[in-house]
Amino acid sequence: MHGVGSAISAHVDGWLRENRDAVVRWRRHLHSHPELSNEEIETTNFLVDVLAQHGLEAVRFPGTGCYVDLGPAEGERIAFRADMDALRVPEQTGLEYASLVPGVSHACGHDVHTAVVLALACALSECADTLPIGVRCIFQPAEEVMGGGALDVIEWGGLSGVSTIFALHVEPKLRVGQIGVRAGAITSAADVIKLQIEGPGGHTARPHLTADVVYALGAVVTQLPALLSRRVDPRTGTVLAFGRIEAGDAANAIPKRGLLDGTVRTADIATWRALEELLTDLIDLILAPTGCTHQLNYIRGVPPVLNDDAATALAVEAGRSIDPHAIVTAPQSSGGEDFSWYLEHVPGTMVRLGAWSGTGDKPDLHQGNIIIDERSLDVGVRLFGAILERYISALYGPDAELSVP
Repeated sequence: MHGVGSAISAHVDGWLRENRDAVVRWRRHLHSHPELSNEEIETTNFLVDVLAQHGLEAVRFPGTGCYVDLGPAEGERIAFRADMDALRVPEQTGLEYASLVPGVSHACGHDVHTAVVLALACALSECADTLPIGVRCIFQPAEEVMGGGALDVIEWGGLSGVSTIFALHVEPKLRVGQIGVRAGAITSAADVIKLQIEGPGGHTARPHLTADVVYALGAVVTQLPALLSRRVDPRTGTVLAFGRIEAGDAANAIPKRGLLDGTVRTADIATWRALEELLTDLIDLILAPTGCTHQLNYIRGVPPVLNDDAATALAVEAGRSIDPHAIVTAPQSSGGEDFSWYLEHVPGTMVRLGAWSGTGDKPDLHQGNIIIDERSLDVGVRLFGAILERYISALYGPDAELSVP
């Protein structure tokens, strides 16, 4: 008999060696058949079917997505989350298993996330009856939309009974085999601001007789980021940038309306909660001298992913058990991730899964030419198995026993 942790880790590793070809096929099927947020119908059906083939009965969410429970129904429960939606980005890789859906691809690696958690569930299915704690594998829809599908999963009871939760995200800037970790904020909050500025319109020969909407737009574009930098601690990583500005139809006519769209991001949860009110006040101050009126639509996105210290330390131990040199420090990202909503309810951590082959340029996420090294699948599955091992050992001690086939 082995200790409970070593038995699980050894079992997952052995299962992966025997079933790696199947895991790669699952990932390639998902990659070839991407579905957009909240449209993951066939993806969900595929997952339910594969889980059923391994004796597991998935629970479908009211929309798309599902989860599956293994082990006892009561007591401690650890969760592993995968997001499964794709992006409206045309694939340009030329791979034999490239997207078959025009204009849609898994350019963010969610197919890898899903295949890793699916493999973990199938590996654990062979010892589910003897697991000392519950394990929940969550297949979440709609991570890529504002607000995130995590909120729906939580509303649908996906976190019910869960004590802690773990996730990973492929990182093409890290070599395959490396695992990036960071306690505290690993991502940023990401909100959208849409500002409409209005005036009576007029002739460019007589701007003093009207309210100059274009001038007002320029004032906001230049002054708002500067003012924000003087009102917010720079150590919070708060960044405001505009991506769209629109106004007018003629060179000699001051328009009646102008539009301005941008994003504001921060790594600090307290700053995030105060940003809407602060930006509203600053925009009022900037536009007051122009005579223009305005309407601000502040679209709240997701808070930063705040990794729990203890859960992160556990992930570090698990990663080093796979490879003593695997763990590296992940930088704090300005990108958003709705895994943060789970961490508002239970402690957990998200890690970065190295996915660069080690040769050629390092690609970037959300690009049509991104190619993920499939060896990262092995690292992800083994990491989650090792995290489960360490978590059980922390609860019951390293000498607790478990029988596995």
